[in-house]
Amino acid sequence: MKTLIIEDETAAARNLEAILADIEPDAEVLGVLESVSESVEWLRTHPSPDLLFMDIHLADGDSFRIFEAVEVTAPVVFTTAYDRYALEAFKVNSIDYLLKPISYADFLEAADKALGWFEMKRRAEALPPAGKEPQSIFVRTEYRLQQIELERITYIEGLKDYVKIHV
Repeated sequence: MKTLIIEDETAAARNLEAILADIEPDAEVLGVLESVSESVEWLRTHPSPDLLFMDIHLADGDSFRIFEAVEVTAPVVFTTAYDRYALEAFKVNSIDYLLKPISYADFLEAADKALGWFEMKRRAEALPPAGKEPQSIFVRTEYRLQQIELERITYIEGLKDYVKIHV
């Protein structure tokens, strides 16, 4: 997984890098950017990373200006000290919103969400071509996706807040 960190506080950026390396050793940090202008330039001249970690208040403005200047296709985990931007964050590619100081547990949950997103994307890209009937479905169980072959399903029972699949 290739990540980009947009954070103007050196200590916070290092903390993100350290936690990311701890929980996802194969993750590659493509860079740490400190400003809106630097981020816009990087995103215009490089292939999109798989995931962005983005502070909201940067040295030269708020990070929402990045979305106005360049198309951001990667999912974003916002990392900020301010809760008042959460609604706006989820209008632009946000998959999580972490409040500083970021706890290890919160970061782990966000990383798990991101990894689940990548797994769903990977599996969706492996789906059969249009016109061919799917042979299986993917169901989120606890903290992971599970593939169930359609021929194994006896029936699906609708309950109050969830469904039960009988195989």
